[in-house]
Amino acid sequence: MTHTRTHMAREFTGAGARWFKSSYSDGAGNNCVEVADLTDTAYVGIAIRDSKVSQGAALLVGRASFAAFVQGVRQGR
Repeated sequence: MTHTRTHMAREFTGAGARWFKSSYSDGAGNNCVEVADLTDTAYVGIAIRDSKVSQGAALLVGRASFAAFVQGVRQGR
């Protein structure tokens, strides 16, 4: 399988973002993922972070990359 990378991932501090916990997070301290839609900001991407480390850095990816990530999770990859 070949993947075309359209956006390079980069770190984002998360300041001012509105975070949403993933429905895949189990509440028991496992699989804790939060996302923030920043596509209408200067960052133009989706931020992803570990909700257990909310003050840590987040990964910023493009919309297409995030959609591919979600599709992979749904398919169990």
